[in-house]
Amino acid sequence: MEKLNMTLLILLANLFIAFLGIGLVIPVMPTIMNELNLSGSVVGNLVAAFAIIQLVTSPVAGRWADKYGRKRMIVIGLFIFSLSELLFGLGQSVEVLFISRFLGGFSAAFIMPAVTAYIADITTKETRPKALGYMSAAISTGFIIGPGFGGFLAELGTRVPFFTAAVLALIAALISIITLREPVRNKAEAALNQKAGIKRIFVPMYFFAFMIIFITAFALAAFESFFSLYVDHKFAFTPKDIAIVITGGAIIGAVAQVVLFDWLTKKWGEIGLIRYCLLLSVVLVFLMTTVHTYVYILLVTFIIFVGFDLIRPAVTSYLSKIAGDEQGFVGGMNSMFTSIGNVLGPIIGGILFDMNLDYPFYFSSIFLLAGVALSLAWKKPADL
Repeated sequence: MEKLNMTLLILLANLFIAFLGIGLVIPVMPTIMNELNLSGSVVGNLVAAFAIIQLVTSPVAGRWADKYGRKRMIVIGLFIFSLSELLFGLGQSVEVLFISRFLGGFSAAFIMPAVTAYIADITTKETRPKALGYMSAAISTGFIIGPGFGGFLAELGTRVPFFTAAVLALIAALISIITLREPVRNKAEAALNQKAGIKRIFVPMYFFAFMIIFITAFALAAFESFFSLYVDHKFAFTPKDIAIVITGGAIIGAVAQVVLFDWLTKKWGEIGLIRYCLLLSVVLVFLMTTVHTYVYILLVTFIIFVGFDLIRPAVTSYLSKIAGDEQGFVGGMNSMFTSIGNVLGPIIGGILFDMNLDYPFYFSSIFLLAGVALSLAWKKPADL
């Protein structure tokens, strides 16, 4: 059991480091934007480049994880990620930055399906939902803490966050080579999951959850990708100011997950909790366009992250309960819809940001409001 827990811890650390890379770019982007004279659209495309490559590569990488082994894909993915962060740290042109983010997308595509499959291989049907919940937490924590981590390190130099991430990924790769062993496959379940076709997405018990995943990923990506640019342009925030706001929000969100999540799901159920958190997020994302003081910005941002941080584990918990032997299918779709949201959010947000600083937040509010409407139509399955 202790060996199993250590293996799971290493896998979660690898996921955390990979998704940390998505967020690391955000607090230093205003400085890089000014250095290279980039528009908001280019910044949005730069943030989305990572997710685009991850989205198109993940299906192939998942098959490679079955063919060549989980461990091999994880290790290769970590080495590619280390190279991508090193390139970003050294890059002095927008072309190099795009190459860096493309490589980062490849690395996430290599790591994510392999880790998901590895966890499925080393857990039982009873323990898998909890392990997948930890996996979801590692992803969302990496994505949210990334900007804070990057902002504090940026005090030492604009490119220091990327050199740090490169070193961490290299260490993680070496640790994985030494400590991970290729797991024994659950072939019967793997065969079953191969039969879970694309039409399964539209089964009502899955469809509403997948749409909520997409909507929240889109809104969070649009919000977080342009939050740093927004407060830089509107309030002249420094990278350290941005780091304090985002890291504080991440910490409060994590505390809310630990302290409130279990109680709230027992009180309202997963669907009810998602519904209320979406409604709260609509109001607070809109309020971001009306606040004008540092204290109010802190307050609104902290509560926004609480809402986002409670939605993801609620969706994961719901899916783990209804998925049965389709945990692999559910994990893959969760990753796919998250990636689509991470692609479209920054691209559309970048176009809107160039029109008006407030437009990305207005659009995210409207998108989240659609999520509220969807959640009202979402009914709890009879056997849940």
